[in-house]
Amino acid sequence: MKIAFIGQKGIPMRSGGVENRVEELSVRLAKKHEVFVYVRNNYTDKNLHEYKGVKLIHLPSISTKNLDAISHTFLATMHALFQNYDIINYQAPGPSTLAWIIRLFKRKTAVVGTFNSIDCMHKKWGWFARKYLQFGEYAVSKFPNKTIAVTPIIKEYMKEKFAAEGTVVLNGAGVEYTEADNLLAEWGLQKKKYFIYVGRLVRHKGVHYLIEAFQKLIVEKKIPADMKLAIVGDSAYTDEYVASLKAMSAGWDNIIFTGTQFGEKLKQLFSHAYLFVQPSEAEGLSMALLDAMGCGLAPLVSDIKENLDPTADCGFAFKNMDVIDLADKMQYLVENPQMVEARALLAKKNMNEKYNWDKSAEETEAVYQEAINSKLNIA
Repeated sequence: MKIAFIGQKGIPMRSGGVENRVEELSVRLAKKHEVFVYVRNNYTDKNLHEYKGVKLIHLPSISTKNLDAISHTFLATMHALFQNYDIINYQAPGPSTLAWIIRLFKRKTAVVGTFNSIDCMHKKWGWFARKYLQFGEYAVSKFPNKTIAVTPIIKEYMKEKFAAEGTVVLNGAGVEYTEADNLLAEWGLQKKKYFIYVGRLVRHKGVHYLIEAFQKLIVEKKIPADMKLAIVGDSAYTDEYVASLKAMSAGWDNIIFTGTQFGEKLKQLFSHAYLFVQPSEAEGLSMALLDAMGCGLAPLVSDIKENLDPTADCGFAFKNMDVIDLADKMQYLVENPQMVEARALLAKKNMNEKYNWDKSAEETEAVYQEAINSKLNIA
């Protein structure tokens, strides 16, 4: 098969769940197929034209919050019209709004959409962008020949809202535990003496709740004074929100903003944290959550169904948007390390059995073949 991925920022992944998924799948698929990934000039090194067997196609974009993704997707779609791809896989609802162009003008090419998140719920978007993303949900459910849902929850959402069928292909965990801890000194962190959040710093991720809960615990002396909070991530066209988080944390030496990290630094940050905390108000299937669990790190998550489904019996939950309940749960878990350790072992076991990138690649390949077969049947 000749496969193209459209809609992601690019690879190799520096940040972003979509980019992580595309990298993990494309590299594996490239071992058997010819794979192309469209990358944005503001994300991927312009001198890099191939990555682990995947061919990279560089195109520009309009680098603003609302236009970066769609402008790049449009150019990628126009380029794809003149290629002989067997499969084009659009990533996420927004980019999938242009999938109709391929369906209409490139009838021999099968189109697959990946529905990764209910993006219109994310608070970083204005009203027009939210309306467009709502249309994107319809588009990713209806325009492609086949649609991949990254969780059973999204599959059910597609069915209820759009009477559309999706195929569930779960993400995998991509970060492995390491004993090495030499890089933690850069941020003054010590093994098992910090909570960690990893992800984009956008309002719907709820990082402000986490900071407030941590400060409450320190002020009230309910956790050891040497516990720290590591916030790993950066702005996603959300500079104002990031500034507000740093203003909340001003003067707190035990709240550490590391910026976006990947590779060995991210591996060490995950591996030696005491607890992973995900306070998000809305999610798809969080790659950071899976990576944390894959590293053998117990998660404490907001009780939205998208967080509860992957954590099941191997994590802990607090009431969404409730700072007091979050603080209480953090205190309880600091006081019960054996319970945390037991859940961490279950989390790693669950990742190994259920969330596996090799399995995801095989299932994605099967969806691609079904999409191609559906085109042949139509013809």
